[in-house]
Amino acid sequence: MDLIPSFSVDHTRIIPGIFESRVDTLGDELVTTFDVRLKQPNAEPAIAPAAMHTIEHVIATFLRNHPDWKDQLVYWGPMGCLTGFYIIVKGRPAAADMYPILLDAFRYMRDYEGDVPGATPENCGNYLMHDLPMAKWEAARYVSYLETADKTAIFTYPKTQRLQLDGEREFFDS
Repeated sequence: MDLIPSFSVDHTRIIPGIFESRVDTLGDELVTTFDVRLKQPNAEPAIAPAAMHTIEHVIATFLRNHPDWKDQLVYWGPMGCLTGFYIIVKGRPAAADMYPILLDAFRYMRDYEGDVPGATPENCGNYLMHDLPMAKWEAARYVSYLETADKTAIFTYPKTQRLQLDGEREFFDS
């Protein structure tokens, strides 16, 4: 049995960035999933759950209200490993096309003031688990990284190997 695509990328070689993870066809439409990686997996500490939760709430609210992206957004949510997020959008934009909106979203998070949107018992299943100061710190760190990073490296997964459950290895460029 093959591993699912997001588990098939060699996580020892991923750097922070914005990567096309997969493209799916739903009816007559394409939807593209992007890996929005804030941390280098297994090489630096993951994002604290409360900060991750806050980033999810604030950026989801930003994206779902953005005049140019609200109708393109299918999903915004955290990775279980707490090293980044997935964004799923209609169509097939390139990872580089996602850069401006994601940079704006993380700048918004970095500069956010006020109550965390949806952080009430009526709106959230774990409304007490938020950490706005740490979320802002993580966002500031990612913004700084995106602004100065090599724009070719942050949009392309490194040469990786697909690991299959039967122990075979298949090398590919993704």
